[in-house]
Amino acid sequence: MTSGTTQYGLALVGCGAFGTFVLDAVGDIPGLRVTACADADRQRARTLASRFGAAVHADVTEVAARADVDVVILATPPAAHAETAVTALRAGKHVFCEKPMALTAEDAARVEAESRRSRGVFVVDHVLRYNPVLRLLMRLGEEHLLDPLRRFAFENDAADEDLDADHWFWNPDRSGGIHIEHGVHFFDAANALMGAGPLQVQAMEVRREGGPVDMVVATATHPQGAVSTHMHSFTHAHRAERQLMRLDYGFTEARVTGWIPTFATITAWTDDAGAARWEALPGQAAELLAVPGLRPHGQERITVTVARDAGSGRPARGRGVTRVVPHRVDCVVDLGGEDRKQYVYAESVRAAMTDLLHCAEHGGTPQADATAGLTAVAVAEAATRSARTGRTLTLTGGAP
Repeated sequence: MTSGTTQYGLALVGCGAFGTFVLDAVGDIPGLRVTACADADRQRARTLASRFGAAVHADVTEVAARADVDVVILATPPAAHAETAVTALRAGKHVFCEKPMALTAEDAARVEAESRRSRGVFVVDHVLRYNPVLRLLMRLGEEHLLDPLRRFAFENDAADEDLDADHWFWNPDRSGGIHIEHGVHFFDAANALMGAGPLQVQAMEVRREGGPVDMVVATATHPQGAVSTHMHSFTHAHRAERQLMRLDYGFTEARVTGWIPTFATITAWTDDAGAARWEALPGQAAELLAVPGLRPHGQERITVTVARDAGSGRPARGRGVTRVVPHRVDCVVDLGGEDRKQYVYAESVRAAMTDLLHCAEHGGTPQADATAGLTAVAVAEAATRSARTGRTLTLTGGAP
């Protein structure tokens, strides 16, 4: 690294479509320079490297040995993540690792332990932690406009149109299975929104007739009597995909659409003071939706409507909490809807890399650090094991 304004040499390991997407998302961050591309398919690495004048290598061991590489992006299939992450961290490199961090909690714990020993910063691509809609919800919780989250429910009807029968996604030895390969995003989102990982997990899986497991369901209990449910179905055409995250805060409900959230509705019952605070949110939209490193496109909106005295002025009670809340709030958070999904996705990846670089430069802990990655993998592994054994599993210290 050079002195003064720090320059970071960047290497990509795994030059497929997703690795290219990540490189395109982060390539224009000031101070980053692509110096190497590595892939077992050297022609694929050569094609991508030619865009940046970068060196071509076969694997992480070669790029980790380069003095001009400071940051390593790991975008290989999941089975390779743990070993490549450990190799890069032991070489003192900063690591941006695609999820899942590993296929097992044991391997994820190895990565987490190595990240604590290494001088490098580790970030796992739990992209939802860098999404403006979820950041807004966490900020509203911190400002006590939302009570603690009681219920997290996610339903994901995802596409399998591009997942041919021989795709690595269907092979648990390479992907870990749906809970691990895909579910970690949402186990992690639930952990972040609730402020704690789960205590117990119970799950089921459904196998396509004559084919692989293509639907999974998991329920997890969290501290303070909270619960999360997660359903993933890889059974749809692209045009029929749909996702819904429903968040129950007691007197408030949020409905978030899209696996990359771009739109949310929030319905709240509140008192006079609360109504005034909700009405002030549109004027604070830029601040509330801000994520360092994510560049807004300028059309993001928060709108709020308050229907005063829409309910009775008598005390209302739920789960032992009693309040006088006569006013109904309807809040819409709009990042541009589905048309902005790819933009928000790429910018959230950019924000995650910005977080890594900020911590590399100034210290601190990234939002999506190795501990978050370990916890998500441990929950996902517990869900996978529960589905196969029919047992409810207890998690202790981040592992089943």
